[in-house]
Amino acid sequence: MSHYQHILIAADFSDHNKQVCEQAREIAQRYQTRLSICHIIEDFPITDFAYEPMISVDLGMRDAMLESGKKHIAQLASGLDIPSDNQWVEFGNPNHDIVRLAQENNVDLIVTGSHGRHGIQLLLGSTANAILHHAHCDVLAVRLQKS
Repeated sequence: MSHYQHILIAADFSDHNKQVCEQAREIAQRYQTRLSICHIIEDFPITDFAYEPMISVDLGMRDAMLESGKKHIAQLASGLDIPSDNQWVEFGNPNHDIVRLAQENNVDLIVTGSHGRHGIQLLLGSTANAILHHAHCDVLAVRLQKS
């Protein structure tokens, strides 16, 4: 394992997120490194009933989702001593935007959760799998244990 300088937690706000954060915290403490956290809100366009061109989610709804995401990130970050400058919440595609944030911020390890899916779920792909295949840095996929 390399001597990491900057670790990014890819948070999804699931019940298992604590496991991911604990793994990242342990590594950050071991290497005395900077820790950051992000959450990407899936930007799902919606079609109207006549299948007209895609329309985006209502602006008020987007603002509410963004504010909620920022509150959740702030709560997680406060328990990990992550400053607000190292907390990112954005709309986008988690499969691409987590990797982009890592590149833009010189991250050398991304820590994310993995549900260990099989069968059709595996064929559909997962965020952890996409990050693993597109990141330009190390990726730790924490095997999430059932509660």
